[in-house]
Amino acid sequence: MPLSAMLIPIPISSTGTIKENTVSLQEQDQNLITPSATPSASPSDLIEEVSERRTFAIISHPDAGKTTLTEKLLLYGGAVQLAGSVTARRSQRHAASDWMAMEQQRGISITSTVLAFPYKGHHLNLLDTPGHQDFSEDTYRTLTAVDSAVMVLDGARGIEPQTLKLFEVCRRQHMPIFTFINKIDRPALHPLEMMDQIERTLGMKTYPMNWPIGDGNEFRGVYDRMTRTVHLFERTEHGSKQAPVRVSSLDDPLLDIRIGAERAAQLREEMELLEMAGTPFDLAEVLSGRLTPVCFGSAMTNFGVQLFLDLFLTYAPAPKEHATSERVMEPTDPVFSGFVFKIQANMDPRHRDRVAYLRIVSGKFERDMEAWHPRLKRKVRLSRPMRLFGQDREVVDEAFAGDVVGLINPGTFTIGDTISSENVGEFAALPRFQPEFFSMVRHARADRYKQFLKGLVQIEEEGAIQLFYPAASGSREPILGAVGALQFDVVKFRLEAEYNVETIMETLGYSAARWVGGDEAEITTIGNARGRMRAEDKMGRPVILFTTEWDLRYAEEHAENVTFQSLAEM
Repeated sequence: MPLSAMLIPIPISSTGTIKENTVSLQEQDQNLITPSATPSASPSDLIEEVSERRTFAIISHPDAGKTTLTEKLLLYGGAVQLAGSVTARRSQRHAASDWMAMEQQRGISITSTVLAFPYKGHHLNLLDTPGHQDFSEDTYRTLTAVDSAVMVLDGARGIEPQTLKLFEVCRRQHMPIFTFINKIDRPALHPLEMMDQIERTLGMKTYPMNWPIGDGNEFRGVYDRMTRTVHLFERTEHGSKQAPVRVSSLDDPLLDIRIGAERAAQLREEMELLEMAGTPFDLAEVLSGRLTPVCFGSAMTNFGVQLFLDLFLTYAPAPKEHATSERVMEPTDPVFSGFVFKIQANMDPRHRDRVAYLRIVSGKFERDMEAWHPRLKRKVRLSRPMRLFGQDREVVDEAFAGDVVGLINPGTFTIGDTISSENVGEFAALPRFQPEFFSMVRHARADRYKQFLKGLVQIEEEGAIQLFYPAASGSREPILGAVGALQFDVVKFRLEAEYNVETIMETLGYSAARWVGGDEAEITTIGNARGRMRAEDKMGRPVILFTTEWDLRYAEEHAENVTFQSLAEM
């Protein structure tokens, strides 16, 4: 098979643009859908389906090997036949998880992607998150839709700033984290140093599930502590095929011959030390996010990837419960429920559609089912749902708790919406994080103003940027706010590529935004002070932009009848 033929094609519906039908409730039925609308699934079937699901995200610092590991997991899951690293030769395809043109040009992940694939009787939903330095709110919200996370560390660099920032998001949710220390076939830190760094920096206990034998050119394999076997390292051509391994026990006398007597003696000594002084394995501690299982390997050469995937499958949690304003929704509850955590426009350039990403929380989802939409206070028909694989899609007939389904969105859904077969209340609102970078955007041609506004509104609906408008001047030129500055490049690129609109970006010197409430006269006085800007968000809520953190603190300390909030609900 040629190197370019790496992705098994997934059929795309040939029916053209998919439209969603909505059905209004009669006034007397507006507050409740009858139980008969709940999709049918026997309790035993539902339990079995849910138990097979594993929904997780991969987090890392740039260049730690996250996208490469993602591709190799897909390789072992049979979703791709050859792994396409973003650093590969031109004859190889781009990574399946990087579908946006800008991602393929720059060789980085910019937007979160859903990749669903089977493995050993399980159904895995992998939400690939951006690992570049300037990621967006999209990354934060994606982590609310998963049950566990895989943390990828560079064996030579250890914990890096981006890893720490994403880890904090996971820790707030008490999320189980599984660690893969990558690039062990290159010169790396000593394993004990890596363990100590994780425990000191992240405050988590560690349990190495396997142990590397050497590193760099001296790397010979890993010892699997769970099965008490040694897996010897063999390089494969460009790391494209599944790496073969040869296995022998730690007591095998041939081990001295294969890796050398000195390395074998050191390995036995280190294993004895870990057994005596190391942290014992405790699954309850793993599931509470206080202990992280650690594996060593090389994603580029495939070594240790399948060992890690098998371990993850064994210990990662199945879908968990989520609370609404009315009740707790268990995954095996026969009532279907879910929430929208992401909107993506123009994934299919032929149709210029918008897709809402729905994380199913409970019950069974069925194609063309009617569901209650509490924000709109009416029923909607969920027609033409899709299973997503990067940019590719296929129509799905049913899905279960833990799955992520794509819904064509003609304006029916926004981020944070609850969807359910009965009125079960609403899941907690997803927060908007305060932006740290700001830029004023102008359209270069007046005759494209309509397309300019349409593009900004649709991109803003995805949640990667926020729109503000100056309140103290007659100008309504929009101000973009973002968690990472790269999002301004993304907006400019997408406006030109997807909406045929040329724009001019002007960087502003503000570094913080606060939503304010209280006495209007005092808000005006505070917002009009030097180095600040009084603005409104898209919903007309007052916001003040500040140049420095010191100025922000000064304003908060001296305000008498004004409150400041760093987060606003979507």
